[in-house]
Order: sequence, then C-alpha cells, then structure tokens
Amino acid sequence: MLVDSHCHLDYPDLAADLDGVLARAEAAGVGRVVTISTHVARARIYEALAERDARVFSTIGTHPHYAGEEPDTRVETLVALARHPRCIAIGEAGLDFHYDKSPRDVQAHVFRTHIAAARESGLPLVIHAREADAEMIAILSEEMARGRFSAVLHCFSSGAELARVGVELGLYVSFSGIVTFNRSEELRAIARSVPLERILVETDAPYLAPQPKRGKPNEPAYVAMTAASLAQTLGLTPDALARATTANFYRLLAKAAALDGVLAGEGAA
Repeated sequence: MLVDSHCHLDYPDLAADLDGVLARAEAAGVGRVVTISTHVARARIYEALAERDARVFSTIGTHPHYAGEEPDTRVETLVALARHPRCIAIGEAGLDFHYDKSPRDVQAHVFRTHIAAARESGLPLVIHAREADAEMIAILSEEMARGRFSAVLHCFSSGAELARVGVELGLYVSFSGIVTFNRSEELRAIARSVPLERILVETDAPYLAPQPKRGKPNEPAYVAMTAASLAQTLGLTPDALARATTANFYRLLAKAAALDGVLAGEGAA
C-alpha cells in the first residue's frame, strides 16, 4: 500500500469528484490520503472530509500564503482543533519567499506558533519551505534547541543543505511529482542522500502532477507514478519503496497508526 501524505481534497478539482478520486487512488494501490489544512478557519471542512471516509486523514494549520489572514492564531486553538479524532498533524505552515503572499515576519511568527502547537500536541508538523532555505534552517535549529518536535519537509524542492540539516534534526523529507520532472536531477540527487527511513511520498494534489500527467490536475492516484520514479532513483523495486514509505508514514504519524491499528513503523496490508 502507498500513502499520499499530502494533498488538498477540499480544492475544487478534487472536491467535485471526491468519490471518484478516492476510488482511483485505491485502484492504484494508494490506500490512505492526508488532506492538508491551509486555513484554520476551514477546520470543519477538513474534519468533514476525514469523517466521511476511513481512507482520509486531516491536519490543521495555516499555509504561509495565508499567514497574513490568520496572524493571531493561538497555540491553544491549534491544539484544541488537533484533538479531532482524525486530525493527525499540525500544518501546513512555514515560509514561502517565492510568492511572498504574506509579510515574511508574519510568516515566521505564524510558523513558530505552529511549532509550539506541534510540541504541545505531540503531533508532527507539516512544513512548507520555498526559497527560504537559510531562514528555515535558522528557525528549525533555534526551535529544536528550545524543545524537540517531529516534522516533515513536505514537497521538497529546496537545496541539499536544508535536506541535510532537516535529517540531522530528525525530520522526514517528502517528495512530490517534482522528482519526476526532466529538469529535477539535482532533486533526485538529494533524494539519494536522504536515508530511506526518512522518506515519504505525496502528490500535493491538485498541483504538481508527475511527468506522465504533467500539465493536468494532479490527484492522489498519481502518487504511484511518483513512487515508481523515486524507486528507480533509489535503486529499489516499487514494492520495496511502497513498504518503506508507508512504514515511515506510520512511524511519523503515530495517531494514524493507532487509528489504523498498525504498529508504528510497520506497513499496512
């Protein structure tokens, strides 16, 4: 079984055909899907998506694009919302200096709030990082020194140094369809440098469809294509990559493991 560890089922391209999206995912061997929060104000939408289908988990957090809309979200609010039975992580939160849709200082403040919530809740943090490697390294290093927390660098497209520091700090690294692109040899080299036990796979659907589907809306089923490409990059069979990444998912996302009755660190049938 594969897990799409990061997608957005509430976005129109997926929400309009949710039953079909999940059926195609299952047919492709993708048995679990995590729908990721971008706005705390939309918490009930994410909860409802996870409640309607046992294949779906949810998270709670504010994407850096929208940090300016939710600058005052409190740690207590995030922790309380994270108690929902099917909410398995905090985020996504982080830094995006490519689009700069929110002021950078506000992004950093909101990100640190989410780190505190991850610590307090005991749930891992889903981290968004784009064109902010130095600042991300500085915040992660400083915050980890204050108190440890678990996290994943999602949709990794940053440099080798952030991957290296992330692994040293105990973080996981998740690869999306970007790793399949012809121009992504540098990213594939980074993937080869990450220990297998720290790797996850995702779609970030409806964005970033892998090479065979590039230019079309992405969906969770296509994580199988990303996983196959990543397996080739790492010199593994697709089955071996699926087993490893699913075991990694359940090790990091212990609440999901408990919900599925899976021993953390083991795959699911």
